Amino acid sequence: MAPKKKVVKRHTTKKKKSSFSFVKLVLLSFAGFLLAFVLGAVYEYKDGFLYYLGFKTDKHIEDLSKEDRKIADIRIYEVLQNHKNHAFGFDVSQYQSIIQWDSISNLEDEFKMSFVFIRATAGIDKKDVRFDENWKNSKKHKFIRGAYHYYRPNENSIKQAENFIKTVKLQQGDLPPVLDIEKLPKSQSLDSLKVGLRRWLVKIEKHYKVKPIIYSGESYYNDFLKEEFSDYPFWIANYNLWRKEIEEDWQFWQFSEKAKISGVKGLVDVNVFNGNIDKLKITCIN
Repeated sequence: MAPKKKVVKRHTTKKKKSSFSFVKLVLLSFAGFLLAFVLGAVYEYKDGFLYYLGFKTDKHIEDLSKEDRKIADIRIYEVLQNHKNHAFGFDVSQYQSIIQWDSISNLEDEFKMSFVFIRATAGIDKKDVRFDENWKNSKKHKFIRGAYHYYRPNENSIKQAENFIKTVKLQQGDLPPVLDIEKLPKSQSLDSLKVGLRRWLVKIEKHYKVKPIIYSGESYYNDFLKEEFSDYPFWIANYNLWRKEIEEDWQFWQFSEKAKISGVKGLVDVNVFNGNIDKLKITCIN
């Protein structure tokens, strides 16, 4: 008689395959959830991520969707309410086109706009095409005004300072000049960038007899500027929803780039000063 064949039991293998498939499904589901969470966080806090990389969001956007507009308005009102004893202001450049200065009113109907920063120059040879009219009209309409220079890291710092000096004639009651630094250099080291920034600041202070203000994003400030330029006042941009209050060592905080102000076309940056209007006047040129 031929020997009987052994019966091969296969149910153990099926269980292993079934167990493996279940674990794989769980891991894939978790990975999908994690990816969705990261993408959601990036979208929610995209302004903060963009500032960390040295970019600003598009200033040419006319307005937001209804949902984004609602979120922006809630955020702006919350910050204004948290700082109701502080002075508020905005900043403009040629991207806002012609400004109807006589139409500008309180933000959210109750928070007065007391000051304005106006872009004057960029790099070694750029002058904002609307600087002269904005500079004149802001003074005419009783705003405390300040002028800023957009710094281009790969251009000569002394020539950039000379461009600003040639363009801006500060008067008593104006805010100190502002150096706007947002970009990382493409063709030089960070140490070289810091040398250039210091040269601009020193030349401007020597000319105007007042210490300039440095504007930058919060991450840029923390990573590259805070320690080595601690002897200067800072104007910091941070639009993230988790930021509720101005820091003690910030002179100004730009807390949103999505405000709507009557008389100004498109979206506008809004700022809070670290003090009331009387303290703000003390910081001005006298």
